[in-house]
Order: sequence, then C-alpha cells, then structure tokens
Amino acid sequence: MADARSGAVVPLFLSLTFLLVLIHPVALAQSAWEEDGWLRTSYANERLEQGDEFGCYGMPGLSWTNDAGAVAQSCRTYIEERINASQWGSSPLSTYTPSSLTMVEHERVASQGFTVHGDETELSLSAWHNGSDEPVDAWDWYNLGRRGGSLEKSVASLENLKDELSQGGLVNMYWIGRVNDATVRHDQDILDFLNEEPGLWLTTWGEAWSSWSAKRCYEFTHNLESSNNGSLLLFESLDTEQCRSATNNRAWNVPVTWMIDVANSTVNSVTSNGTELPSIEYKKNMQEGWWVNGEGVLMLSVVNGNPVSIELADEDVEYDVLGQTEFWNNHSAAVTIAGHHTNDLFKWSKRFLDEDDIRFTWLVTPRVAEEGDAWIPYAIVGIGFSSIVAMLYLLKKEGLGPIASSPLTANTLHGEKSPQVVSNKRSLDAKEDDDEE
Repeated sequence: MADARSGAVVPLFLSLTFLLVLIHPVALAQSAWEEDGWLRTSYANERLEQGDEFGCYGMPGLSWTNDAGAVAQSCRTYIEERINASQWGSSPLSTYTPSSLTMVEHERVASQGFTVHGDETELSLSAWHNGSDEPVDAWDWYNLGRRGGSLEKSVASLENLKDELSQGGLVNMYWIGRVNDATVRHDQDILDFLNEEPGLWLTTWGEAWSSWSAKRCYEFTHNLESSNNGSLLLFESLDTEQCRSATNNRAWNVPVTWMIDVANSTVNSVTSNGTELPSIEYKKNMQEGWWVNGEGVLMLSVVNGNPVSIELADEDVEYDVLGQTEFWNNHSAAVTIAGHHTNDLFKWSKRFLDEDDIRFTWLVTPRVAEEGDAWIPYAIVGIGFSSIVAMLYLLKKEGLGPIASSPLTANTLHGEKSPQVVSNKRSLDAKEDDDEE
C-alpha cells in the first residue's frame, strides 16, 4: 500500500515541478512591474482620437538580449489588453529594439506583429536614416532612422530639423518626458514650427509603415456615369486578400491619397457611404477627405474598401487616375515623434493637450514594481527549488534519480551482499559439488 501511495506521489510532484518551471518565468516578469493605469482611461482614448499611437518599449523582468520574442509577445499583450494601438488598428506595429539584436531576433519580434523597429538598431538594412534612404523591403523598417534631433529644450535644434526636412523623407524625432522623478522640458519653438510649416505630414510610426505598405500592392476600380447635374465618377481603392497577404495582414487600413486628373471639370462634392467627405487642404494629420490643386488634380484620401462618389459639374468629362502620392495628402515630408520609455502616459503627454496637430508614437512600458514587492521573485524561485528537492528525495526513496544509491552501494551499507556476489557464490558452490562427485 505504501509503495502504491509513493508511486502516485512521485508523478504528482513531477507534474507540479514541470508546471512551476513553465510558469515561474512569467510570474517573475509580472511581479517585476505594475501597469500604467492611464492606458485604461478615457484620457488615453482621447489621445487615440487625436491620432497618437501606442507601441512597445520593453517589459521589466524580461530582456531583449535574452529573449526578444518573449519581450515582444508580453508587450503586445500588455497593450492589447488595455487600449487600441491606433485609431486605425487594435494591434501594435511599432516597438523600440536595442542595437544588439541580430536579424534573426528582429524576425522573432516581427513574428509578434511588430513591423517597425527603432530607432538606429545598427542593422545593415535601414529606412529613413536620411532623405534618400527610402525603404525597399519590409525588413528595412527593422532599422528605422532617427532624424531631426530631440524635442528636449536646450538639446533640440531648429536649424537641424529644418535641414532634415529640406531633404524630405521621414523625419523621426526623439522624446523622453521624465528622467527618474525629474520632468524634461520640451522646446516649444520646435512644436510651433511643426504646426505652422506647410507641407508636413505629422504622423506616427505605424501610420507611416501602413501607408508605405499600401503602395506595394494596390487595386482599384473606377467608372463614369451621367447624372442630372453633370457626371458621377465612382472610385474605389479595393481591399483585397492578395494585397493584405503581401504584408501578412500587419498593416492598418489607413487612408492613402490618390491623384485623379479632372482638369476639364469642377468637383462639387465627394461622398462615401452616404457621408460627404471634408476638404483636407492644408491638413497635417491623416484622415479621409479631398481637395483639388491648382492644376486640376483631385487629391482623394480614402481607406481601402470605401467606395466614393465624385460629383462633377460637367457632362463631357475626361479623367485619368494618376496613382498614389508619396506621402499622405501629397505632403513633401513626414514627421514622427517617438516618446521612448513611456511609463506614465498622463505625466508625459498632458503638456501637449493644446497642440492640435502634433502626434506622438508612445513607446510604452510598465513601471518597475515597488521595492516592497521585491521578495516575490525570490519566493517563486524558492518554491520551485524546494519542489525539485522534494521530488529528488522521493525518487531517492524509490531507488531512482541522480542522488539515489546504486544497488551495490545500498546493499553494502546495509551489510548485505549484492545480487551479483550471491550469484557468483552460488556458481562456485555448484562447481565444488561437481568436483566432489
């Protein structure tokens, strides 16, 4: 009966030990941080509605160097369980990664849905390290450049920012709101310039990536019909499975800007799904809408899958779909501001409430847990260690395991002869009997 009970206990302890081995790294990581409560509030949703984006910076208790995939997975879950990453999509696309990661490790991060890695990760492939460093392939975005300098007062340089913008491309600025308990002041002159300078698309990492992805594969339909008041041009940028698979569904369905030449007619209105789209001339933040430039080219910004009706004033109309613009709304340059190591959304962002056009990519991370909780990881390790010791002790009692005595040693210690010795003795006795006969 005792053997049966011990035989049942050993598998039970084995199961518990394996379970602890599987669980305790997660428990260790979770006990190392406490969440930013502002991510679950209406304040955070207001930031979303204004156009900000939430991405990943890291997770206390987990190391990018030791397991980049685990950090990315944990951080993605942390964001998705609390807030949407953008007004265009729920899953995050953007993350900080250190410069020590290999391309294989970047692929593991990308497998968790993160398509933009930044910034300055020191890979040979890169995107937007200067005005001509245009991305060619998706993995170029694993090494997003940093351009335009910092937003920090006394560190920011308006002259440097103007120089980068004159070169075009994506200008990615850097920002950190607090160092320990000290608040970092921002340069208001930089923000005023970005708000007032025409031709700038103020955007986020995920928007820029999704817009670039939309140009890699696109399909559209168009048709001209007569109407009582002139002509009706029907246009739709198609949302196809083929194009979604080109990025493994890792791009948000964002508005892209189409150029349609309608030089010999006047555009009266543009509607989509029964709603009239607004004019977005001079607008700096991504949205659906339209306007006509001085050369009679309609700039139409719509998401894939939204059919639009363009009401033209004339009956005899000629038009031509010219294609997509380089940047949203035909702007000449794009600007992002990455808020690194954002562990308190309210304290980091409240100073920018009055900025109508400035947009941030908040790379969030939970706060490190208070020192009073420091005993929890050690307790978890202690429990796991104790379970392993108990398991080995039970195995020893059964004569199993690495610390169990060998049969020869055990019998010797108890004053008994081993089975091999007994067998040899019996063989010798039998031989002597044969000799006597």
